[in-house]
Amino acid sequence: MLVLTRKKEQSIIIGDNIEITIVDIQGDQVRIGINAPKNITIHRKEVYLEIQDENRRAADFKGVAINRILEKRDK
Repeated sequence: MLVLTRKKEQSIIIGDNIEITIVDIQGDQVRIGINAPKNITIHRKEVYLEIQDENRRAADFKGVAINRILEKRDK
């Protein structure tokens, strides 16, 4: 992990087209602004993990259904 120190209104650049700016710092909270192309999805990590978990559950469900279909077909 790269760790950088930034002050309010300072930014970092990721690649050629993603800019992350420290907008505000209050106590232990930091507000950040992200400038990125619209085709880049941006989520808070907890939301991203929930989406991944839901996708895994959906994929598992499909896997069971496909297996049952194949079992019935082979009989």
